[in-house]
Amino acid sequence: MPTPRSHAARLFGERVRAVRLALGMSQEEIADLAEMHVTNYGRVERGEANSELHTIVRLATALDTDPAELLAGLYGEGMLPDRDRAFSVADFIAARKAQE
Repeated sequence: MPTPRSHAARLFGERVRAVRLALGMSQEEIADLAEMHVTNYGRVERGEANSELHTIVRLATALDTDPAELLAGLYGEGMLPDRDRAFSVADFIAARKAQE
């Protein structure tokens, strides 16, 4: 069964694609610079991949951009599949105080 695409993965992929296009590079060229198979790189751009940290850093390095720019704002409600809301430490602390 395929993994559902997350909103965060889709936005990350859109950002990677936008930077690549702005540089005038092909998917093959960036995949080669990032030492990735072009098929896996394409999955990232389509938002189908759940990229690990080292992949994100390799991509950012190949694109000559800060990884933080590719990841900015990718948190909170609606970013992950199969979750109605994202829980934060603030939620945890508030719940614990309510129980006291």
